[in-house]
Amino acid sequence: MLMFTNQTFADNPPPPPSGHGSNGNQAPAGAPIDGGLGILLAMGAVYGGKKLYQARKDKQKDTNDLPV
Repeated sequence: MLMFTNQTFADNPPPPPSGHGSNGNQAPAGAPIDGGLGILLAMGAVYGGKKLYQARKDKQKDTNDLPV
């Protein structure tokens, strides 16, 4: 393994495109996660509510089945 360590180093990044920096260096555009994040949170809340409802329903059923 020590013999092949030279080949594991990464190359330098490629140069930026020719128009880069003409209007000043701008931050790269981020991924639009706002819409998807809201949907995931809403679906998680619905799923959690369903599981909580089912757990309470099962617990109430179990306590009603106990002999007196």
